[in-house]
Amino acid sequence: MKSINRHVLYIIISITISSQTTQAQKKTNEQRVDSVMSLMTLEEKVGQLNQYSDDLIATGPITIDADKASQIKKGQVGSLLNCMGSERTRTWQKAAMQSRLKIPLLFAQDVIHGYKTTFPIPLAESCSWDLKAIELSARVSATEASASGINWTFAPMVDICRDARWGRVMEGAGEDTYLGSKIAYARVKGFQGDKPGEINSLMACAKHFAGYGAALGGRDYNSVDMSERQLLEIYLPPFKAAANAHVATFMSSFNDLNGLPSTGNRHLLRDILKGNWKYDGFVVSDWSSIGEMITHGNVKDGYEAALCAMTAGCDMDMESRNYKNNLIQLVKDKKVSVSLIDDAVKRILHKKFELGLFDDPYKFCNTEREQKELNDPTHALAARDVAKRSIVLLKNDNHLLPLSKNTKTIAFIGPLVKPKMQNKGFWDVEVPGIDSAYVVSQWEGLVNKVGKTSTILYAKGCNIEGNNRDGFAEAVNVAKQADVVILSIGERRDMSGEAKSRSIIEIPGIQEELLKELLATGKPVVVIINAGRPLVFNYTAKNAPAIIYTWWLGSEAGNAIADVMFGDYNPSAKLTMTFPASTGQVPLFYNHFNTGRPPKNDSDLRNSYIDLPIYPRYEFGYGLSYTSFQYSQLHLNKKKLKSNEQLEVSATITNTGNYDGEEIVQLYLHDLVGSIVRPVTELKDFKKIALKVGESKTITFSIDAEKLSFFNQELKWVAEPGEFDIMIGASSKDIQLKDRFELVE
Repeated sequence: MKSINRHVLYIIISITISSQTTQAQKKTNEQRVDSVMSLMTLEEKVGQLNQYSDDLIATGPITIDADKASQIKKGQVGSLLNCMGSERTRTWQKAAMQSRLKIPLLFAQDVIHGYKTTFPIPLAESCSWDLKAIELSARVSATEASASGINWTFAPMVDICRDARWGRVMEGAGEDTYLGSKIAYARVKGFQGDKPGEINSLMACAKHFAGYGAALGGRDYNSVDMSERQLLEIYLPPFKAAANAHVATFMSSFNDLNGLPSTGNRHLLRDILKGNWKYDGFVVSDWSSIGEMITHGNVKDGYEAALCAMTAGCDMDMESRNYKNNLIQLVKDKKVSVSLIDDAVKRILHKKFELGLFDDPYKFCNTEREQKELNDPTHALAARDVAKRSIVLLKNDNHLLPLSKNTKTIAFIGPLVKPKMQNKGFWDVEVPGIDSAYVVSQWEGLVNKVGKTSTILYAKGCNIEGNNRDGFAEAVNVAKQADVVILSIGERRDMSGEAKSRSIIEIPGIQEELLKELLATGKPVVVIINAGRPLVFNYTAKNAPAIIYTWWLGSEAGNAIADVMFGDYNPSAKLTMTFPASTGQVPLFYNHFNTGRPPKNDSDLRNSYIDLPIYPRYEFGYGLSYTSFQYSQLHLNKKKLKSNEQLEVSATITNTGNYDGEEIVQLYLHDLVGSIVRPVTELKDFKKIALKVGESKTITFSIDAEKLSFFNQELKWVAEPGEFDIMIGASSKDIQLKDRFELVE
């Protein structure tokens, strides 16, 4: 007993010392910030609030600046974006070291899903429901980018989106708030590592704050109009999760929210983020979004734009020059308090101290480390692993998949078989001096897998777009010679992404016509669909015997696809966005409200369409495996739950098929009666488990008042007493087990 007490005492002392050390270090940084601030002129303070793009590349409208180097040497710039490579960042940092106070620059880049090693697009990764894999993806990305002089990424994008027309769905984690919040936390941890300033980490940036994913009509940059309750309950929780993960920065969004551009929205930036959440990082505008408030029409010129943004709480101006050109005059005119500017500058300087840039401005500018990290073979292995976990098996009639490695002749057909760069998807990084040789095409992946045991035939068949059918005959002839046909179709990688909204989200061109011709040969056809969003492909869905949805998988796409098709990996991914049966159904999402007249089926015209089905093609959470799973033995440890208690619910999952596999077990709740109408079902937990053939595992979920809470009519976060349905299943539709419990006073 005495030894146990001594052990407990040791832990307490250790924790206390650690806490005191952390507090002392924090205090030291704050003191150092104050020391620098005391030396700064107003002009130098304003300089820290400006971010310029480098001259090599741009990710927005370019601002011509002939004397950029001169401004940096004068301390008039705090950060550069689109500057890559240890040598180039060192050159710009040397310019900053010629300034009076030698305040180092931050170097930022859109490292969204990889740097040199490209991982699957974020929407694809979210379908893995594998938080460790997602964190690993961000960790490798941070390792490579930080070795190339970058210390800040504009990721993760945590916008919830329910409209597949919006091009930037590819950059997020889908339609569900609970899952999106978990993924936001994992990505921040992956980018930032264990503590600020680690040599292989990046400052992360939660974007776009807020509501950007709800743009009207799914059109990029468009207005967003929603209730405060919907904002708080659906769209803000992933940002709060990022804040809880100590994300270094936030980015304001382009859109106006209920008539006020987010960049100048005091309610978002000061009341919620810096007020209620007590966020101590800094906020950067999106590209030129401060100046774009003039075009929005809520301010008349750059002077008013700078006033609006600074007053609202936007700390750094990306590329618009409105802070540079107006803040000093605003202070002189007594429109902006110096204390507001000081607060913004302190937030930025604090991050520079955390990164260790004041101690070593060239900390991230090591060419030897850059070469080592960009050529680390383990990074490709990680990308391949994450990629195969992101592939969704949508259909597999008669167990056509996995294919046998002894298949004599395979026809690999389609416009996306041999291109390399298409596999990288949108928002990839074009690293200076790196060509595309390292990207594994789908053709190369197949050859790597079975090229020594099978004859592989190729035909392009058609282009992604257009109606040229000249290649159909060759494709059909090749198919007739094969034992199995693999068809790779989809959209171009730049048909989804920023400013890539589509009014019709069907597979473009005549690619489905090509499939029809190939099916007419009588050969079994496996269809690969490549995309950055949910697409509509009704003919394929109804007629192709096997379909895998590969999204855009990155630089190891070819190998990962072959791993899945030939059974070296049993697919386990499940959809994180609802797939519509028609573009006319969107926005479409699983956790909708009931109406007073809910339709009974597609032929019931109440709350329905007269020309479209109401149900999706594939629901949220859907995804198949090569094996099968049985759900049984649902057990609740109590049927009445008090607000200060936890309810434990368990279920047994058994692999009843012929392959080892992984299953994503999903837990949903439905609040039967609420003071505010509640969704028909809500994801509240999930677990991904691996089961060998014949193996069973019992899993347990915990439910407490927090998981039952929502914002009521007074916008109070409450859990109301009443009955709840609890559902466990393989998707939001495929519910295998169901019971009911009651929350009591």
